[in-house]
Amino acid sequence: MENIIDWQKEDLKYIWHPCSQMKDYEQLPPIVIDYAKGINLYDINNKCYKDVVSSWWCNLLGHCNPKISDALKKQAEKLEHVIFANFSHKGIIELSMRLAKLLPSGLEKFNYSDNGSSAVEMAMKMSFQYFQQTGKTKKIKFMALSEGYHGETIGALSAGACDLYTKIYKPILMDVIHIKAPDCYHCPFNKSRDNCECECFEYAKDSFKRHASESCAILVEPLLQGSAGMRIYPPLYLKKLRELCDEYDVHLIADEIATGFYRTGKMFASNHANISPDIMCLSKGLTGGYMPFALVATTNKIYSAFYDDYIKHKAFMHSHTYSGNPLGAACALAVLDILETGEIQKHLREVTPYFNSLIKESFLNLNNTGEVRSIGLINAIELVYDKNKKIHFDSKLRIGYQIYKKALKKGVLLRPLGDVIYFNPPLIIEKEDMDFVVKVAKECTIEVLKENNFI
Repeated sequence: MENIIDWQKEDLKYIWHPCSQMKDYEQLPPIVIDYAKGINLYDINNKCYKDVVSSWWCNLLGHCNPKISDALKKQAEKLEHVIFANFSHKGIIELSMRLAKLLPSGLEKFNYSDNGSSAVEMAMKMSFQYFQQTGKTKKIKFMALSEGYHGETIGALSAGACDLYTKIYKPILMDVIHIKAPDCYHCPFNKSRDNCECECFEYAKDSFKRHASESCAILVEPLLQGSAGMRIYPPLYLKKLRELCDEYDVHLIADEIATGFYRTGKMFASNHANISPDIMCLSKGLTGGYMPFALVATTNKIYSAFYDDYIKHKAFMHSHTYSGNPLGAACALAVLDILETGEIQKHLREVTPYFNSLIKESFLNLNNTGEVRSIGLINAIELVYDKNKKIHFDSKLRIGYQIYKKALKKGVLLRPLGDVIYFNPPLIIEKEDMDFVVKVAKECTIEVLKENNFI
């Protein structure tokens, strides 16, 4: 007789899951997924879960997208990987050629890696080495926005400023200068993101005045600070930052890992402000969420500072085993093929306003909804204890986590950020699914608020 495997039990026996308190898994064991299609994940018992967080924001065009899957299969049968030093392949060359036409003006040189954190590390090292090799050796620090998130490796984590991820590691982190970020919901100037002049930019101006002479670059998540709770700030802030970087000769590093490829309604979030960063990091949606694959795009000006005779020791000696992986490149090319038909953009124009209106109609009438904010298909509902005073719930209550657990029972994967419920679905989501996931999210929110005596 065939042995029946208890997959959840075996998972817990061997696996340490990311970004999790494993003791929580005693009450909510891992959901073992067997297959997927579109926005649907199906577990080993054939229960369906609507993936409206795009499996950590990376699934761009639906699970098991036939065009991407076909491209991956064909590439796997031809060339799975090749060393990327002194070797190349047609797929990565074509991808670079096509991206050069799509990226903001001036980004023409590409260095590939295998994940977002590594791309951020690469960008930081690239900026630092540039100034070391162009006579500005005092520029050795970095600036970044408070509450930002740029990854989990030491440099990227240093640039981030979410205590949940960084606090315990502060003794070993780099000394990054953190600028008070725009927080439009809690605006200290009592302004609205829709009509302000970014008065909060004064914090950036002050920091640049004091620290720009010793700073290589500033890292930002353009317009959307994801892990901070889907904080959205105006394009004007990004415009002003570009001007400030030019004034003080500081590189602008745009971390578009979570915002690229129409997540914010445009190809890149930087496009909303019509600016070009000096360095841009891309991953996640780059391959449609299929492969660990990332890149850093930069300018010829920066590239030229590394181009010299070998004995000058100016080369950028940063590498990853899977740099330029052919499988990732094949998936990325398939993503571009799909996007270049224009069908996704047409679909987004039709469903984006519907989704945002539906969420506002469903949540704004709740006494504990502090704000509903959106950019592209990304929508966030910030739940609060006191709506008028904008006071948050006691974090010990884990209101968001309670909602998450209830939603899973009803077939929706939400995974809130604290008490911020958000939707960041694959771009192919249809109105019928929007209706269902918003209905479930509201039901679960009301149930949790009632159980905790807030309604």
